[in-house]
Amino acid sequence: MPMNFLRRIEDASFPLAIHTDADIQCAAVLAAAQLVEASLPEPGTGAGQGGVILRITPLGRAELKRMHAKDRNSDCEACSD
Repeated sequence: MPMNFLRRIEDASFPLAIHTDADIQCAAVLAAAQLVEASLPEPGTGAGQGGVILRITPLGRAELKRMHAKDRNSDCEACSD
């Protein structure tokens, strides 16, 4: 899932090299949504080509912040039962 991938890379050092097809696909979705800036291989250019995530954009950081706040709120609701 692209959003799980975004969480996974949030504390990474950039630029971040990615190599697996799954990571490249997630990065492509995140780049299309303007949540990351990345240099990725063109679709259909063959397996084995890696990509580079240059940074998480401010929009991506805002989305991460929103996801963390949602997690904290759901944790609080679980404790109130």
